[in-house]
Amino acid sequence: MRRVRTRLAGALLAVLALTTATGCGGGATAATPTASKASGNAVEPLADTPAPELPVTVDSADGKQVTVERADRIVPLSGSLSEIVFTLGLGERVVARDITATFTQAAELPVVTRGHDVSAESVLSLKPDLVLAETTTGPEEAVEQIRAAGVPVLVVDPADGLDDVGTRIRTVADALGVANAGRELTERSEQRIAAVRKEVPRSSEKLRVAFLYLRGSASVYLIGGQGSGATSLIEAAGAIDAGAGSGLKKDFTAITSEALVKAAPDAILVMTKGLESVGGIDGLVRIPGVAQTPAGMDRRVVSVEDGVLLNYGPRTDQVLKSVVEQLYKKDGGA
Repeated sequence: MRRVRTRLAGALLAVLALTTATGCGGGATAATPTASKASGNAVEPLADTPAPELPVTVDSADGKQVTVERADRIVPLSGSLSEIVFTLGLGERVVARDITATFTQAAELPVVTRGHDVSAESVLSLKPDLVLAETTTGPEEAVEQIRAAGVPVLVVDPADGLDDVGTRIRTVADALGVANAGRELTERSEQRIAAVRKEVPRSSEKLRVAFLYLRGSASVYLIGGQGSGATSLIEAAGAIDAGAGSGLKKDFTAITSEALVKAAPDAILVMTKGLESVGGIDGLVRIPGVAQTPAGMDRRVVSVEDGVLLNYGPRTDQVLKSVVEQLYKKDGGA
């Protein structure tokens, strides 16, 4: 099993790469409730399709400067980056996808990346004029092989939380020569997130939510701590990250009865595929220690699709709305 990365994107990609390797599947099966106008598992592009103004030279997160002269054939090497490109209105220019790009508009694109398993040959065979990558994208040799072939590769820092939504959108938009569209999408995304946050039920005693990373077929059961990527989302939903709050310093720690008792979550946040992999809620409560927590006793579980839960991008308002609705359902809130 690949080590779960401390950065958000790395953690999510490792989850889905492991899913593929163990036969759990990497596609989406559950639609996320929508706070915006997008339906089902689709993204909602900006109303006006922008025209790229190129060439541009931008800074890459790996310390290099990248000059983009054309953006007619784009290959994003993560689902999050694909989502940004499509939502900016440039989806027709995308010619391939990562396995984590599970939204409807990308479904028919060829898969050239499975988590950290980038195939340079597959990418280059599509004759891209721009490749978008994360700092966690790999192997490094494949990324360098793409660069050596003369293809511009822009590396983007992964997101750690809600504050990174606008930064990532603008970074991608600037590289595509659509800076104005990037500002528009940033404003739209931040306004929608703010609107959802206003509707979060207020309580004198905040709920404690533990983020669990599950892959039953590989016997992988982890609880998120500091750096898991879920803290910002949980806090935006008006709750406390039970893992981080209980003193877990690592991004993920193997689940033990003692760790769960100390975290004492009122609710458990999971990825949809992860929950399915352990047999649903019935299987979840059979994991040692879960049944003894308030969340386990109440069967209070919040499930969001793997490919969007921790993206922190244009659909984060939908994710937050879904978390809020599920989290407070039993209390009559949201």
